[in-house]
Amino acid sequence: MDLDAFSTVHTPAWDRLAALVRRRRLDGAESDELVRLYQEVATHLSTVRSAAPDPVLVTRLSDLLTRARARIAGAHEPAWADIVRFTVVTVPAALYRVRWWTLGVVVACLAVAVVVGVHVATDPDALAAMGTPAEREAYVREAFVAYYDPRASFAAMVWTNNAWLSAQVIALGVTGIGPLYVLAENAISVGATGGMMAAYGELDTFLQLIAPHGQLELTAVFVAGAAGLRTFWAIVDPGPRKRSLALAQEGRALVTCAIGLAGALAVSGLIEGFVTGSGLAWWLKIAIGTVALAGFWAYVLLLGRRAVRAGATGDLSQDQAGAVTPTAG
Repeated sequence: MDLDAFSTVHTPAWDRLAALVRRRRLDGAESDELVRLYQEVATHLSTVRSAAPDPVLVTRLSDLLTRARARIAGAHEPAWADIVRFTVVTVPAALYRVRWWTLGVVVACLAVAVVVGVHVATDPDALAAMGTPAEREAYVREAFVAYYDPRASFAAMVWTNNAWLSAQVIALGVTGIGPLYVLAENAISVGATGGMMAAYGELDTFLQLIAPHGQLELTAVFVAGAAGLRTFWAIVDPGPRKRSLALAQEGRALVTCAIGLAGALAVSGLIEGFVTGSGLAWWLKIAIGTVALAGFWAYVLLLGRRAVRAGATGDLSQDQAGAVTPTAG
């Protein structure tokens, strides 16, 4: 093939395609011409590659087709736009949808913790099960307070532990029993510790050290449990959806909840690492924890309500998750 003659004949088409690609706006006829020329130039590139693979011409046509293909297909939204939407729409929608489940988990766990705490504080046998008198004395007088050592490594350790606990609740959500077991174990542990502190007259110390970070930390764990239980309930009662579809949708929303809770637990970890054990006044420490909790619920209720009303569920968008068969109800 005579490459020079081939280029002379088809250069007007290549130049026209390049001109269309550079234009900011195209009318209907120009858009049709862009697609037609794209297909024509693609054929030219294939011919050159097979008959006379000149590297300069191949590079020129490949670059032209790449730009034309991007113009035809349209550019994807910048990554930051996806991150912003995920943060202000997807995550709060997922958390908002489990708000009533969260309330149920909060009430149940607090009830268990209080009952266990009262039992340990008032029953000598239950108190004895917490350890020997020397061990209990050392824990109440020294170890409990010494645990909250303000430093960065401690904050990182706290965040890791809490994230692991929430991950267990979320991962075991589909079983139904798993979240209940982890939540009950956590409630019993907190209640028993509080009861032991109360038995030694240190309930105020317990509450002062738990309240700054515990408000947000425990809420995040409760939300994780609620999200896990909701996923299990999607299998029990999928509504008009197929069980497999309901599980897939709620499971993806569960992952969204987990990502959102990782942020909340990071904040509670910073409070526990740098505020709880600091020299600040107790009222200020508790106020900081309360503000953090209020911020979390404002994020969930205000942004979440708006997102859900707009149709968000915390699941992937249809083009990411795939289309599903419409169902009535």
